[in-house]
Amino acid sequence: MNRGDEGAVAPEGPAGVPAKGAATASEGHIEPGPLAWMAANPVAANLLMAVVLLGGTLSAFSLKQEVFPEFSMDMVSVTVPYPGASPREVEQGIVLVLEEAVRAIDGVRRVNSVASEGMASLSIQLLLGADQDRVVSDVTNEVNRITTIPLDAEEPTISATTIRQPVISLIFAGDQDLRTLHGLAEQAREELLELPEVTQVDLAGVPPLELAIEVRRENLESYGLSLEQIAAQIRMASIDLPGGGVETSSGEVLVRVVDRRLTAEGFADVVIRGTAQRHELRLGDIATIVDGYEDTDQTTEFGGLPAVQLTVYRVGDQTPTEVATAVKDYTERLRARVPANITLSTWSDDSEVLEDRINLLFKNAVMGLALVLIVLTLFLSRRLAGWVALGIPISFLGAFLLMGPLDVSINMMTLFALIITLGLVVDDAIIVSENVYRAGQQGMGRLEAAVKGTREMAMPVTFSVLTTMVAFAPLLFVPGVMGKIFRLIPIVVMGVLFFSLVESFFVLPAHLSHKLGRGWPAGARLMVPIDRLQAGVTRGLERFIETRYRPLLGTLLEQRYTTVAVAVAVLLITIGAVVGGVIPFAFFPQIEGDVVTAAARLPFGAPVERTLAVRAELQAALDLAIEESGGSESIRGIISRVGQGPTQFGPSFGGGPALTGSHLVSLEVSLFPQDQRDFTAAQFEERWRAHVPALAELESLTIASAGGPSAGAAVDVQLSHLDENVLAQASREMTNRLRDFPALVNVDNSYAVGKPQLDFQLLPEAAGLGLTSTDVARAIRSSFFGAEALREQRGRNEIKVMVRLPEEQRASEQDIEDLIINTPNGAVPVLYAAEFTRGRSPTRITREDGRRTVNVTAELAQGVASSRGVLAALQGSVFPELSSEFPGLSMDLVGQQREMQESFTSIGPNYLIALVVMFGLLAIPFRSYIQPLIVMAAVPFGVVGAVVGHLLMGYTLTMISVFGIIALSGVVVNDTLVLVHAINTQKRAGASIRDAVIEGSARRLRPILLTSLTTFFGLLPIIFETSMGARFLIPMAISLGFGALFVTVIALLVVPALYVVAEDLRGMEWTGEASPVPVGAEAVGAD
Repeated sequence: MNRGDEGAVAPEGPAGVPAKGAATASEGHIEPGPLAWMAANPVAANLLMAVVLLGGTLSAFSLKQEVFPEFSMDMVSVTVPYPGASPREVEQGIVLVLEEAVRAIDGVRRVNSVASEGMASLSIQLLLGADQDRVVSDVTNEVNRITTIPLDAEEPTISATTIRQPVISLIFAGDQDLRTLHGLAEQAREELLELPEVTQVDLAGVPPLELAIEVRRENLESYGLSLEQIAAQIRMASIDLPGGGVETSSGEVLVRVVDRRLTAEGFADVVIRGTAQRHELRLGDIATIVDGYEDTDQTTEFGGLPAVQLTVYRVGDQTPTEVATAVKDYTERLRARVPANITLSTWSDDSEVLEDRINLLFKNAVMGLALVLIVLTLFLSRRLAGWVALGIPISFLGAFLLMGPLDVSINMMTLFALIITLGLVVDDAIIVSENVYRAGQQGMGRLEAAVKGTREMAMPVTFSVLTTMVAFAPLLFVPGVMGKIFRLIPIVVMGVLFFSLVESFFVLPAHLSHKLGRGWPAGARLMVPIDRLQAGVTRGLERFIETRYRPLLGTLLEQRYTTVAVAVAVLLITIGAVVGGVIPFAFFPQIEGDVVTAAARLPFGAPVERTLAVRAELQAALDLAIEESGGSESIRGIISRVGQGPTQFGPSFGGGPALTGSHLVSLEVSLFPQDQRDFTAAQFEERWRAHVPALAELESLTIASAGGPSAGAAVDVQLSHLDENVLAQASREMTNRLRDFPALVNVDNSYAVGKPQLDFQLLPEAAGLGLTSTDVARAIRSSFFGAEALREQRGRNEIKVMVRLPEEQRASEQDIEDLIINTPNGAVPVLYAAEFTRGRSPTRITREDGRRTVNVTAELAQGVASSRGVLAALQGSVFPELSSEFPGLSMDLVGQQREMQESFTSIGPNYLIALVVMFGLLAIPFRSYIQPLIVMAAVPFGVVGAVVGHLLMGYTLTMISVFGIIALSGVVVNDTLVLVHAINTQKRAGASIRDAVIEGSARRLRPILLTSLTTFFGLLPIIFETSMGARFLIPMAISLGFGALFVTVIALLVVPALYVVAEDLRGMEWTGEASPVPVGAEAVGAD
């Protein structure tokens, strides 16, 4: 082997200084240019390096920090409150007209709508790349044109959907009434908002404020009043209105009517009716006034005590750490002031998660960096290894310099992107430094060798970096939530590779041309063992090349067609195993969190007593799970909520507000961080679920933990039919079918039977009584729902003033029949003017693209890797059976399956475009159409390495694994590009095809092996990471790491054989001596 072509091994002293001949050779003629100027001016190179290092360091400290990147949802929401209306009324009166108005707007991909009690909600999902602000403007214009929205509906709210970022919650709990806890929480909210680190605080666990004015039916009849008349009188008696100003000689005097009433006493003084004799009927004379809360069944408890929760959010550039620190410091000060029987607790501290996961990734980055440095030191001289390694901090800090202007934060994804580039970033520096050293060994001076060696590799290195960037580019165009998260990886990788290229061309040559001093003698002695080890590795590698690699490669070239056939067979078998389901595939791995939540739903309208009984059963099962997991020391606290579902941050993809009602109950358990307990959240879920008894009255029960974004349920079947009854039956049947699969848990049917409903229609006699439909409807609405008198602002809270009958006079159907309606000729019972029919009202109507839908969802049981078997059974037998049983029923797989299909639909064409661009980038310097195909032939074999890596490490293939395989394409091309370049060089020197292939492959084994090993060892710590916090990132690291290793084998053994096969196809005898047609003689590899 000619060591002169291996820049790794130099005849040098212990300090790593090349032999004196290279240093003292006279400088030849150097053509001027930017590269030569920088190499000859080390001060300029060092200043450039210092600017990047200093600027990147300052930028890194100013970047926003978060667990997951903040992103917009490409979604526009429209909400229209319609107080007191049933879901069917909301659907008919509001949802249908809104859907029709917005569906034709340019940029709209899908419209989901929800009609619930008193509220219409639309979620308008946008096409990838649509201008969200323009769509918001178009939707606003279309909605404003609608003139048929009911009069009692409130103004529509139209906005771009955003994800608020909760940081920490503060819980007040104690054996006190709600008003006391609420007062303390309101005071704390005011004080928190005064802190410079806190901008947004929300209050939860408190029903909306309401001032209820209850008038008995007897009083109404005695004075001939209606609730609507009383509400109107209250509305006129409470006002705060500017009256302009009066210009006087001393200046303007403002005039204002200030008669706003905010308390029960103030409203009691309102005059309802007066006479000329100055007799007055005041509201307090005929009504009971209660200043309190809306009558709901919502309660929140923490540790078994009534509780109120404050949630603090971060906005803008605020970091979770600074917000959480400010809140925790304030909590400590507040504890000294609150009564002893009230406890203060923090809940769901996002800063702990951030710190834990950033420390985790930082630890893996440091370990990966150490491994990369060890590999460089073993394969390169100490001097070259040092200069090459210097490119890592320069490239990383350069990327930080770009992250600020691009509004990219420090989060799990950007840190993972840096870990990915640990091994990639040194590839170009290795190639350049090797070539510079080789030029120096040919007798050139240091400066001339640095300039000419770098210039020779300028084009191949540039094109190899460009192909790597192009390989990562498809990740920029993945749609949906996953695309929003993973688009940061290519942004950071491209930034790092750009600065690595700058460093290799404008900083590294100046360092390589610089002669080092003699150094510290003691330091040189300390380096002697390292030099000996490096020399031993070099000798061992040379021996392996001469005694093992060359003979093996010669044999494979003899059997080249068999070699290529076997490689293709392995590739096809691997792809077949994945496509055929032998190797499981899942879309998005579940990200475990530290909060485990159980949410149960009873039949709608279930009395709260039954709900409380279910909560007791869940609590008993939870106590057993806690005891089984190590006792109360393993948990931080428990929140239970009755009358509402668990707190959910971020938008609901189905749209609509969170469900409320006496039929809902949830328990949330906060576990200590993963490193402080010996069980996972998934194991705790299973223990809790195992102890829950069979509760026949439950419609659904889910127990789950989630610590990050999700693409939806693992199995989500969307049913649609024109007939609501058929839809209800089909959804129940689908629920039963899914529950038959042992691989599924948390099966949930979104359809609810709903409440009984009485539908009133006017009788013909009503016209003779002087009544209209509006008169009857208003009388019924004001008596039972209430007549809204006005809304006032009390501090930060809105309070509604409602006039209605007392609770005991609106508690039964008899009260409806006893209702009296005022007519021009006197009062009559309501049944004289109207009759009613019985029916049922759905509690929630969901629609998608104009169709009523019901979703039946389920999650995978612990230990089940993929939903593919369940989905195959659904599509193979369940769907056809239900289609024949319910004609006209449509069934679609949505949730993760739809996201996966849309992701593949988007990323497939983009990946093909990337491959075409890579082909073009290779064809230009090679000046050939065939050789780029040889270089790219190794790309598909990355799949084999990735699949084998997943099997070895016990991971399921996921969409994130696919992202790693796509990004691997650029790494693969870099290796084979160097190999083909070396073979071309030997061919041009007159060698036979056989000798050229063997000699070129042998000479490039070291750089190919080195670049692959740096890639693998840079990722090795994250691949073997056991923490659940980074588990969802590991599949991408496995694809890149193991894929790079396997493709190294392909590049060194199969690509040479393929090169000779290509020569055979061109009609050349592979053992002949004649030189082939030059390919890329003036381009790649032109020395």
